[in-house]
Amino acid sequence: MRHVVAVAAGLAVLAATACSAPAPPRSAAPSAAPTGPATLPAPTGVHPVGTTTLHLTDTSRPDPWNLDVDVRELKVTLWYPAKRREGRRAPYMTPKESELVMKGSRIASAPYDTLSRTRTNAIKDAEPSGKRLPLVVLSPGFTKPVSTLTFLAEDLASRGYLVAGVDHTYESYATTLADGRVAECLACDSDGDPGFGAGLVKGRAADVSFVLDRLMSTWDHAGLIDRSRIAMVGQSIGGAAALAAMLKDSRVRAGIDMDGTTYARIAESGFSRPFMFMGTTEHMPGGRDNSWDRDWKRLTGWKRWLVLSRAEHQTFTDFPQLAGALGIRTPASVLSPARSAELTRAYVAAFLYRHLKARREPLLEGPSARYPEVAFPGRL
Repeated sequence: MRHVVAVAAGLAVLAATACSAPAPPRSAAPSAAPTGPATLPAPTGVHPVGTTTLHLTDTSRPDPWNLDVDVRELKVTLWYPAKRREGRRAPYMTPKESELVMKGSRIASAPYDTLSRTRTNAIKDAEPSGKRLPLVVLSPGFTKPVSTLTFLAEDLASRGYLVAGVDHTYESYATTLADGRVAECLACDSDGDPGFGAGLVKGRAADVSFVLDRLMSTWDHAGLIDRSRIAMVGQSIGGAAALAAMLKDSRVRAGIDMDGTTYARIAESGFSRPFMFMGTTEHMPGGRDNSWDRDWKRLTGWKRWLVLSRAEHQTFTDFPQLAGALGIRTPASVLSPARSAELTRAYVAAFLYRHLKARREPLLEGPSARYPEVAFPGRL
């Protein structure tokens, strides 16, 4: 495991275990005065966005991190096309969650409730719209709540997807449970243990299968879900979990790993469902992390390998959008917050349009003049 320093396209003081490829420390960007509450970029699709939260309990297995708990409790945040644009915007985090995430990430350049004041675009508990919605499961990086992928979740919902973001309890600095308790990162005490990454993605795959089981019967609007069109997208260890979940559960038709070292092993006979790697230059073929080289050879179906120049590990999360509010300058050497969001949204959307909506997407066929930062180092 590596301890990431200088991540999030300018969050150079953010230090967090990422479960990704080893990398040398980067120079810290200078601090600046906080700019006020962050505002996440507006979704690019045509639909208003709603969001709600589910709390699910898996009684069939004990929690893998809390030895005093004989069930697995999960928090799932849903984003979806909504019938109205008016209403109360959903909170990004609670003040307590913000405090724990900032302290855990060693961010002391702004008040500890700063993240709780982030402005989202989704209407809390809005009535869903549409029918036969494709489902996209989101899994965040290690130590991060799934709310740190809100910029992507809101955008996908605005494009007509139901998004289910999973908070993997005790693997994040803060997860608020059904009774109001805030679960902290117990897994952080084990991240240096042998086999930690492989065990983590195995547990996350089990979480995802359970969420798919229960979502179809628990959510009041489950009838809107098209069960034949399910994909998974994750960042860092969440991206590794996307591959692990696909290997375990055939309901997940397609997946994206955003800058995560993989741990679940593909059989020598290969794996034929669509999969895309999208990461930083550390994931170039023959680079510091060889897990993508290993897996690429065993992906026998539709596949893509994208590398973004000037990207950081947290480019694919909300953190570039939050840097100003946290009083951290974005270095000129990395992608700007706006460009980080645009690139991530464009390529994730293109992949999902192709594999869940059967739409031809020229963007995935090779380098684009519109997005010169994106290279295709893996042979198509």
